[in-house]
Amino acid sequence: FITPFGEENGNFNFAASLYPLSDSLSNIILLNHIDVVDAGDTLQWDHPPWSGHISETEVWGRGAFDNKGAAIMQLFSLLKYRKEMKEDSMAYNITFLSVSCEETQCGGGASYVTDNFLDTLNPVIVIGEGATELSTLVGQDTVYKQFGISVTQKRPLWLNLRLNMPVSGHGSVPPDIYANKELVIAISRLLQVKQPAIFSEVNANILKNLAEYEKCLRRFIMKHPNCFKMFLVPKLRDQPELFSLYSNTMSLTMLGNYNSNINNIPGTAEVYLDCRLMPQYSSEEYLNYIKKVLNNEKIEISVIHQIDEAPVSDSDGKFYIHMKEAIEEMYPGAAVYPIMLPNCNDVVWFRLKGIQGLSVIPVELSEDHLKCIHKENERIPIKAIYQGIDTYYSFLKRCMSE
Repeated sequence: FITPFGEENGNFNFAASLYPLSDSLSNIILLNHIDVVDAGDTLQWDHPPWSGHISETEVWGRGAFDNKGAAIMQLFSLLKYRKEMKEDSMAYNITFLSVSCEETQCGGGASYVTDNFLDTLNPVIVIGEGATELSTLVGQDTVYKQFGISVTQKRPLWLNLRLNMPVSGHGSVPPDIYANKELVIAISRLLQVKQPAIFSEVNANILKNLAEYEKCLRRFIMKHPNCFKMFLVPKLRDQPELFSLYSNTMSLTMLGNYNSNINNIPGTAEVYLDCRLMPQYSSEEYLNYIKKVLNNEKIEISVIHQIDEAPVSDSDGKFYIHMKEAIEEMYPGAAVYPIMLPNCNDVVWFRLKGIQGLSVIPVELSEDHLKCIHKENERIPIKAIYQGIDTYYSFLKRCMSE
């Protein structure tokens, strides 16, 4: 049963459900997004980015992993369950929900769906994209697989910083102070400050879970992260991907000005920052920190996009347990524990409405595969697609057998 949820301004969302949404059954939502980032330099691709090239072991193309690969895993797990399900006494409906606007966070995707069709969907749990197997991230040398199920996420705070300093100047005779120079000096100061480590219940528990695979003193220290920050934080900083779970982050993503000639000094300069804030850290608090470090009252700061803090989902609830058991069935001996995502995905829009949401893509990817997400040569192993299908299918079976 296909239900469209808006198709204006280039945005498109739709649901494919086992039963009509009009039946108002409590609904398990398999959430994915159909938009992708641009292909970048197409000449850097081994196979054309829009070709969907299939080799003996991999599927290539922009979106092969993010997020078409995960969507295919969800869709085929639903189809697999559909073939075997019994029509009587179904505990839940199951809905494959595809949305737009995830990459740009425009207004026509998941936020639009939750604002206008939440009652129609009647979700009881939402399963969205998240981390894959974590051994590469956590840097542990262990034969045991590591999987994190996200129950919360950092939230985005996207900023524009602009400095207006009208000057009349030829590039060959620079004034002492002008917009580009002043903004570069201030931004350089901001980017060189080390972000402090912030420990919460969720990210402290990551270390406690990892401690199970350590010995002696390392095990004791990781079991008590709040007591041994002075030892743990330098180690965490050595792994930026991991440290992003323990700090606010700031990335300078775009620089610009209003200059049309290389020999003319522009009067306006601007930069864009992608900031990601830890839970319970307010935008106002972070903006005050930025202003203090910039130390330049002439710089105007505008918030381009931000999302409110959402409730943490239940890591003791039945749906979390079903997903944990499904992963453990697929990967015997795997360690599975709740985590926080360093990014923000569309599950947040449901959490903001009080709906439970879990984020995970239960597959194994090599470091090379992880590095090509949002870059050239994005691809996904065919083996991983089948791993994801089987794990999501196991999850659905457990949910529907209650």
